[in-house]
Amino acid sequence: MTEERPARPSDIARAALEAARAASAARPQPTRRRIAGPRRKWTGAGPGADDPQPLGRLVDSLVTEQDWSERTRIGAVFGRWSALVGPDIAEHCAPRSLTEGVLLVEAESTAWATQLTLMAPSILGKLRAQVGGDVVTRLRVVGPTAPSWKKGPRSVRGRGPRDTYG
Repeated sequence: MTEERPARPSDIARAALEAARAASAARPQPTRRRIAGPRRKWTGAGPGADDPQPLGRLVDSLVTEQDWSERTRIGAVFGRWSALVGPDIAEHCAPRSLTEGVLLVEAESTAWATQLTLMAPSILGKLRAQVGGDVVTRLRVVGPTAPSWKKGPRSVRGRGPRDTYG
């Protein structure tokens, strides 16, 4: 005859686990009702969207949402003129207007206007590299303007008041 051994604790635990699994599989599963709305995701240790954000990131997202990227690049040409072209050039000229890609630059003398006209390709290259290629497509340089003799509501056509100078 065979002698039966006493059951080991691991065998008892294994049999209980199998019985519990079988009972769970036989039981009908309740249907869950989903609650409407987004589920909250926990951020953990990292920063979340509702945490305070750096100002630069908020401004960048606002520019992107409002589609102000073109205007900010145009503003960068005027606001960062000295950094874009260098302090030596910025000391002797200033941007006046930007319409349809043509940047009007006013120089303090005709000599500087000539010099800037010769340097136009390198200045355009700097502007394309730092601001963007399609913002400034052409550079128009003008020298200082002569004083106007047309003052007041009435003026006379001609070359101006030369008889008073002698």
